[in-house]
Amino acid sequence: MKLRKVTAASAVVLALAVSATACGSDKKDGGSSGSGGDKKIAIGIKFDQPGLGQKTPQGYSGFDVDVAKYVAKKLGYNEDQIEWKESKSADRETMLQRGDVDFIAATYSITPEREKKVDFAGPYLLAHQDVLIRADESGIKSPADLNSKKLCSVTGSTSAQNVKDKLAPKANLQQYPTYSACLTGLQNKAIDALTTDDSILAGYASQAQFKGKFKLGGFKMTNENYGIGVKKGSDLKAKINKALEDMVADGSWDKAVKANLGPANYQNEPAPKIGDIKS
Repeated sequence: MKLRKVTAASAVVLALAVSATACGSDKKDGGSSGSGGDKKIAIGIKFDQPGLGQKTPQGYSGFDVDVAKYVAKKLGYNEDQIEWKESKSADRETMLQRGDVDFIAATYSITPEREKKVDFAGPYLLAHQDVLIRADESGIKSPADLNSKKLCSVTGSTSAQNVKDKLAPKANLQQYPTYSACLTGLQNKAIDALTTDDSILAGYASQAQFKGKFKLGGFKMTNENYGIGVKKGSDLKAKINKALEDMVADGSWDKAVKANLGPANYQNEPAPKIGDIKS
């Protein structure tokens, strides 16, 4: 009887110890971000845009990635609490509407049509539509010259729509699922020019394997105001705007631009003011 009592007492002590250990583990796993426990934040980025948003064996890199990390930190999330999700151009509005991501920083141009479906914080970068051509190309000297060429852009991007509407309506437009697919076509001479934002093109042109093979046309055909997309009506918009203002004020914005786009000799515009949309 005495042995039975001791065993029962030991079992109670052991159960309490296990419970305390479990509680201690939960607290430890929560981190020090202030976001609360093991909460995660899902952020959409591009996976195939060097200098802006790229997935590599070492992780994720690019200007958009640095902006997203800064914003996430201001929202109370450590880097290890971020769940990165690929956001292709044609999928961005749907991903936000479904709640697949909390916000998207993926060379996401603010347009009236998109603002009907999602909200935008920002802008945080002003880019311009341009073309990337082969280094030995001499027949494309202005946007008008694209009318007789095979031109590639990405399905769902504003670049493709711009070409259709006004820039080169007679161009033989080829729409591919990703910019990297367009780049392969340009290299193989299946297409004559790749069009999208100059910031994106500069990132591709600066890659070591393409050094000296491509060049920018130098056409500032449009203004592209990059914003951070959130679900319609989300209170994250105001919080992200404050984070972007802080990023510019403390010098982190300039540092991120130089680190990610500087190697391509990209001449960036000054940091735009929140809500200042250049038409």
